[in-house]
Amino acid sequence: MFEIQSIDPAYYRQQTRRSTAVIAAIFVALAMLCATASTQLFGAPGGDNFKWNLLGVLAGLALTIALVRLQLWPRPFMAAAVYGWRLKRSLMRVTNVMHHVKAGVAQGDETAMKLLRFYHLGVTQMHQLDGNSSELSQMVREIDAHREAMERQGLQLEQTRLDLQWLEQVKAFKA
Repeated sequence: MFEIQSIDPAYYRQQTRRSTAVIAAIFVALAMLCATASTQLFGAPGGDNFKWNLLGVLAGLALTIALVRLQLWPRPFMAAAVYGWRLKRSLMRVTNVMHHVKAGVAQGDETAMKLLRFYHLGVTQMHQLDGNSSELSQMVREIDAHREAMERQGLQLEQTRLDLQWLEQVKAFKA
């Protein structure tokens, strides 16, 4: 289950820039090290070693991914980036069933309405964290109309948690 948390956008951007710089530096170092090692071990002196360089860079990428997921992911300096990744992943899960969600909302289904509200809150936060207010302004009418519909039904507006069961429940609605 994912829950939207309150995060200062400036702090989020600072932290994600820092973690991105660390990961980029690790990738560059590992890619150079692996490319050099592969050309030294398998390459021909004075020959075309492109494939060995490429394989070394790909090995460096694989090592970087493994290092990030296994060692760096739980570290405090990665918390903002991990949160952003989880937020975007949760929004993508809703996007993948959006036609079912909208069909359920059209029928007044409570679960679909909560799921769409979570999506709106998540997208709003994502755009705020990324500093992309222009795209968010295009959704304001839809967000406001849905909020009013929820108020008319007496549903709670603060849907900050994504319950994975909601995704399964809305799949029953045909678009």
